[in-house]
Amino acid sequence: QVQLVESGGGLVQPGGSLRLSCAASGFTFSNYDMSWYRQAPGKERELVAVITGAGGSRNYADSVKGRFTISRDNAKSTVYLQMNSLKPEDTAVYYCKARRFISTYWGQGTQVTVSS
Repeated sequence: QVQLVESGGGLVQPGGSLRLSCAASGFTFSNYDMSWYRQAPGKERELVAVITGAGGSRNYADSVKGRFTISRDNAKSTVYLQMNSLKPEDTAVYYCKARRFISTYWGQGTQVTVSS
């Protein structure tokens, strides 16, 4: 059974940091590209960052470049999103996604709220 379980969300003040984790099971993690998406209230889900299976390539949305870092630990089947210098506009539900060819899996999401 495939599972993606996100954790690490919460309430943080502007300028603060959070690290999200997504623990995967039920598939060969290292074969899959992993991504973080987010969805704010009333907005479409958007891609935040993606990392290839071996971790050799990473890409980011322009809105988070220089502030967020995606990484993965294939031995632990876990992908991370380090978020620094958080802004109120980063408030959203954050989801991780696994993709390989036509196979796609989503986690249930974790809420991140940036507010003073």
